Amino acid sequence: MKQRFSRLLFVAAVIAIAGLAEANAQSVSGSIANGTVTRGKAARATVYLSLPGGLHANSNRPGSEYAIPTTVRPAARGIRLGAVSYPRGKNRKFSFSNDTINVYEGRTAFTFTVTVPANYKGNSITIRVPIKYQACTDEVCHPPTTKTVNLSARVL
Repeated sequence: MKQRFSRLLFVAAVIAIAGLAEANAQSVSGSIANGTVTRGKAARATVYLSLPGGLHANSNRPGSEYAIPTTVRPAARGIRLGAVSYPRGKNRKFSFSNDTINVYEGRTAFTFTVTVPANYKGNSITIRVPIKYQACTDEVCHPPTTKTVNLSARVL
């Protein structure tokens, strides 16, 4: 009996560690233009959500009232940030839903414009970009999470 309990505990630990490894395999990265922006001009910033094979995230418009959408909310002081452009996802059918759900898979890019005012005093900018999403497999969804990336660029 004691041996059976030990085996059960071991299996549960392996499953938990595998789940943590899967969650940590998700990453967020990005950049602003080529690392430089010019005062008075707009530049393009791109943020990437990378999900390993076997995982997907609900798109910004998943098409299901119960699916939590992916959101990207850049923030910075002293500069103007344009609206985020969300890519189209893929419509997929899952065993847990009667309807298709629009999802992101693999590496997904989100873009927005950055405009540094002509009278900007600093030599660099930093934009904080949190991405909120819910990663799922074909059978189960992980709790929603937010990962943040800080984008920096030199100001010319």
